[in-house]
Amino acid sequence: MSKGKELGSEDGRRDVSRNDPDPSKKRVLAEDPGNSFWITSNSPPMKKMGGCEISRRGSGCYDFSCSNDRVGDSSNVRPQDADYSYAPQLSDELENLILARVPRSEYWKFPIVNKRILSLVKSGELFKIRREIGVKESSVFIFATGDKSWWGFDRQFRSRRKLPDLPADCCFSFGDKESLCAGTHLIISGREIDGVVVWRYELETNSWNKGPSMINPRCLFASASCGAFAFVAGGVTGTAGGVTGTVVDVLNSAEKYNPDTKSWEDLPRMRQKRRLCSGCFMDNKFYVIGGRNEEGMVLTCAEAYDEDNKAWDLIPDMLEDTPIATFQSPPLIAVVNNELYSLEPSSNQLKVYLKKSRTWKKLGPVPVRADSNKGWGVAFKSLGNELLVIGASTSTVSYSGDGMAIYTCRPDSESEELLWRPLECGKNRLSNFILNCSVMVA
Repeated sequence: MSKGKELGSEDGRRDVSRNDPDPSKKRVLAEDPGNSFWITSNSPPMKKMGGCEISRRGSGCYDFSCSNDRVGDSSNVRPQDADYSYAPQLSDELENLILARVPRSEYWKFPIVNKRILSLVKSGELFKIRREIGVKESSVFIFATGDKSWWGFDRQFRSRRKLPDLPADCCFSFGDKESLCAGTHLIISGREIDGVVVWRYELETNSWNKGPSMINPRCLFASASCGAFAFVAGGVTGTAGGVTGTVVDVLNSAEKYNPDTKSWEDLPRMRQKRRLCSGCFMDNKFYVIGGRNEEGMVLTCAEAYDEDNKAWDLIPDMLEDTPIATFQSPPLIAVVNNELYSLEPSSNQLKVYLKKSRTWKKLGPVPVRADSNKGWGVAFKSLGNELLVIGASTSTVSYSGDGMAIYTCRPDSESEELLWRPLECGKNRLSNFILNCSVMVA
């Protein structure tokens, strides 16, 4: 959209049509469905689009010249301005539906259009419309070692933008953190000097806000997103004691976050207290898998929360055949097309969970080094109908150098080995040790 006046406004229509020498030729663009035009913020030479040519004459003025594409008529065609006074203005409702279909990567341009559209974005109403009409777009938010800022990437990692500085204290900035997304909110949980707190980034306003705190503030918990909501379960209170730093209080409580009300809802407690566990959403249930109990023992069981029944179902030995090393990361899991996939750090093997037999099937190695730090520093996420993995490349000679290597694939539980596609993001690369990674779908 041009920085000049809107063509749909009254002033814009007068600018376009004030010098039309022939009123009988007005409405040609408005009435002929075969004609089309577009406007760009640059000022290139005249463009030909669907029988019409467009060129810009100074700020806010455009020339439209049309031809009938008949041989011998080109010499008789003269430039003319278009008059849009006969075209009815779009209703706010229809305009909102059109704007909701614009890619989110273009939203930064909206403030230069008009105040109504800017207000529509900041209020969150535009994102609600996107949700209602089923328009979704994935973004990946990453916090990597050696960087003080969070970065947001588009799905193909072709562009990135730096988020505003998070105004937390130094204890929060340099400590361990958990992240999750709910609607248009990026939730970060970590410890400040006064205790465990939550910071949230709001996409609508491009700003950080503190809170709301969880009902039971926690770290090292499992989390998953479903639609606009997020679920958390387990973890620790953040309290530690003794020389060895033994965890004092491991949780079995669970909560649900609603971004519309900016509030947490208490859920029924799990059967098993656990920390360093992982979460996912599958079969319309919130799964919490693995982790360690209050004695530090490895848990191979999982639990699934059914919102309809408001109850947890215990799934024994879900990770029975999975080797788990000391100080290993929480299970690296992701759900694509309602199938559960796991990245085994010790072998760099990708596996799929076969629900009927309750066993795991190997699908071959992944192209990043999950084994070098026992699963820490690797991002393993679902990205629409693809798996996303980010970390240090397994290649001897890597195109990514010391930066992060990014791969996606479309998994198939019937395949013996998957085809991984590298994403070349050029200068958009961060460190190859990923501290936090969350996918937002809005």
